[in-house]
Amino acid sequence: MKHLFSLGAAAMLAAGAPLAAHADAAGDVQQQCGACHALKHDYATPAIQERVERKAPPLDFAGNKFQRAWLASWLQNPTRIRPAGVFPPAHVKNGPDGDAVDATGLAKHPAVPAAQAEAMADYLMTLKPFDDLIKAETYQPGTIAERMGKMNFGKFKGCDGCHQDAPNSGGVSGPELYTAWKRLQPAFISSYIGNPVAWDPHTMMPKGDANADAVHKLANYLKVIGEK
Repeated sequence: MKHLFSLGAAAMLAAGAPLAAHADAAGDVQQQCGACHALKHDYATPAIQERVERKAPPLDFAGNKFQRAWLASWLQNPTRIRPAGVFPPAHVKNGPDGDAVDATGLAKHPAVPAAQAEAMADYLMTLKPFDDLIKAETYQPGTIAERMGKMNFGKFKGCDGCHQDAPNSGGVSGPELYTAWKRLQPAFISSYIGNPVAWDPHTMMPKGDANADAVHKLANYLKVIGEK
């Protein structure tokens, strides 16, 4: 989202009420999601300051990114994926035991009624501006020994500095990754690890290893922990 929730959605959010059901899924997404989530790629045009002002992650390439079934389910029962929100520096404080998340300023995502969630998920899956990146991806899901994958994820690649590969284990500045395999498309996982800036020029994710095998090894680790 580029701005705050619309006043109506914010009021329902504060009250803990689900969003109302409507027949027009595209209109629902525009009205109820567009106040916070970017639905077009125009956020990539302004200066990097745009990243600081985000209220929620972009949804403009949702159809290239998410697993449809997960998306519909999550909308009905949303849980926090980013421990410190979409802009972690605003919600992380340094303490005697290291960085800690101050959750008081983190808004909860409103729940969506089942029928509306299914319709909204269908619409979001039509947003596919990066089909070319998906088609260029060579990743074929494989496997890796969990112990070796964890060592590679943490000790060798340092991914645990920003991401959690198990609940409460790892960093908080990036989204947790122990559910990544269920929520994200395999080709997106690999493509984004290898070149996140191609997807979002203002991403906080550093460019990963250019070696495809190294990228695929990380993707396979997410598969292993995601299928446990």
